[in-house]
Amino acid sequence: MGLYFPRNRRIVLGDSRKVLGMPYMDLSNAMRKTATLLRLLVPGLVFAGSITPCRALEPEPRKWNHLPTGTNYAGVGYARAKADIAFDPTLLLEDVKVESDTWVGQYIRTFGLFDKSARIDLTQAHLNAEWKGLLKGVPASTARNGWSDSFVRLAMNLYGAPPLSGKQYAAYRAKMDVETIVGVGLVMRLPTGQYMDDKLINLGENRFVFRPQLGVLHSRNHWTVEGTAEVAFYTNNDDFFNGKKLEQKPLYVLYGNLSYTFRPGQWLSAGVGYDYGGEHTVDNVDKNDLMQDIGWALTYTHPLNRQSGIKIKYVGTRTQESTGSDSDTVLITLSFAW
Repeated sequence: MGLYFPRNRRIVLGDSRKVLGMPYMDLSNAMRKTATLLRLLVPGLVFAGSITPCRALEPEPRKWNHLPTGTNYAGVGYARAKADIAFDPTLLLEDVKVESDTWVGQYIRTFGLFDKSARIDLTQAHLNAEWKGLLKGVPASTARNGWSDSFVRLAMNLYGAPPLSGKQYAAYRAKMDVETIVGVGLVMRLPTGQYMDDKLINLGENRFVFRPQLGVLHSRNHWTVEGTAEVAFYTNNDDFFNGKKLEQKPLYVLYGNLSYTFRPGQWLSAGVGYDYGGEHTVDNVDKNDLMQDIGWALTYTHPLNRQSGIKIKYVGTRTQESTGSDSDTVLITLSFAW
């Protein structure tokens, strides 16, 4: 889950004197020195998937791991993120940067469903973010502080990973040196976050996002390789800036992760991701703002005792288009199980 960084998408709404063509920005007072980089627009990236306050393009490892049924997991994390944003030169915006501090909480419950192992994840973040840059050479900035949208993920393993608990689970895991798991999931972004329809920069999106997932995990001794494919489908925001209607085409995402387990609870993972698509339409006008990004992540977890552990993670993303955002996020998470 995580903070989505503004996408520099050129969207000119009405009066050509008003530069509104970027994610979350309102620069209606452009001629004044007190002009601020307000309201970054298009919410093209989502929190989702993990406890990281990052974006949809986040290679989160072990989504499909075999977990004992009837178990609860909870975690709290803090992330520091920075992003550089490149805008269309005609917008007269330069050196735009975003810095954010995010606290994230997550709860996971495992259970059996149709004789398969399943899990539900609930994730919520609180953000404090500031945007700074130059508008026509004049320094400008704006900030937001509040709750993000909420995230729910329901996943089920279709092949492998039987629903087990207690001694049965321990005995099964002890003999599984080689294992393949196939799973499906659905991530839902709920419009619960801070949203103001008279501003283009918002922490919430005021719409639902549905992300069906298909994943495959293969483990051999200490090594695990994992792949996930998903598609993000967006409902319309009919209460977009000044009563306009925002639509978005599906965004296609691929992830891959390679992990090495040193001992139970201690592992190191490297992952990559790629997304493509997600063009926006405002009041039936196509904005030609194709998204194409690559991302990577390094994750290390270390057990503190049998019920708790700590995770440290770095996530980087880079746009492959002439406009877009390049972001870096560092996260530390404390988790518990019971």
